[in-house]
Amino acid sequence: MSTMTDDAVDRIIGQWHRELPELPMESLGAMALFGRIHRISQKLGARLHELRARKGLGRNEFDVLATIRRSGEPYTLSPKEISADMMLSSGGLTGRLDKLEAAGFVERLPDPGDRRGLKVRMTDLGREVIEDSVRIGIAVQDEALSVLTDAEREQLAALLKKLHAGFEDQPFD
Repeated sequence: MSTMTDDAVDRIIGQWHRELPELPMESLGAMALFGRIHRISQKLGARLHELRARKGLGRNEFDVLATIRRSGEPYTLSPKEISADMMLSSGGLTGRLDKLEAAGFVERLPDPGDRRGLKVRMTDLGREVIEDSVRIGIAVQDEALSVLTDAEREQLAALLKKLHAGFEDQPFD
């Protein structure tokens, strides 16, 4: 069994313990846990952003393309459907669609069922880019988890799912 050395979070917790010794150690343990979750998320997010940017996708554009791709064939949704899935205002979506259309990843088409409406269709190039980006992202995530055994991964997944359930109904800001 290998021993782990102190990391940046341990050092931060040690500083808080020194400066505010009245804080209960279990509270500092919670701070350490969420500090590590935050740091992992930030570092992994930055790596994924870097790799997606090479494909011409920002974080926001990735999310739009992923939403359309996950919807299945014919890879076409209305802006309202995309906004609802992403919990995003129509104004917030418009800029993202402008960028994706300029890059050739989507096209806006008239809605055959509503003369005033639009449909957003993913192009073949958009499909290729999002599928490559998803595959790359999964490889990066698998690599990050490679330090864990299969049993540890399952245990971590179950614990994080349980923790996530407490936040499920809270909106993102």
